[in-house]
Amino acid sequence: MNRKEMENQVIQAYQRDEGMMILVFAQWCVNHGLDARDLYRRAYPNQGDNPLLAQMLENTVPKEESEEIPHATLLGVLSLFGNEDLAFVVSEEIEGLQKQQK
Repeated sequence: MNRKEMENQVIQAYQRDEGMMILVFAQWCVNHGLDARDLYRRAYPNQGDNPLLAQMLENTVPKEESEEIPHATLLGVLSLFGNEDLAFVVSEEIEGLQKQQK
């Protein structure tokens, strides 16, 4: 395998993993009745719509069919990909959700 092929494989693996991270985020939002696009816009107001987020939203399932995604898991995944701004917005939402449960 030459250098260029290896670089392409690394890029493809990152893109797959990034897609999974966005899918976890999108499904977490569905599970909690939150608008994933709205949270994303709050985190990245200058970016506009994210086509990968739109694509991953199509792959979500209704809350009733989904496994629970722990808050810590989502925050860890976002952090792994350096999405600190989105993790901050998600943290704010988690606080709000926890206050509603009390």
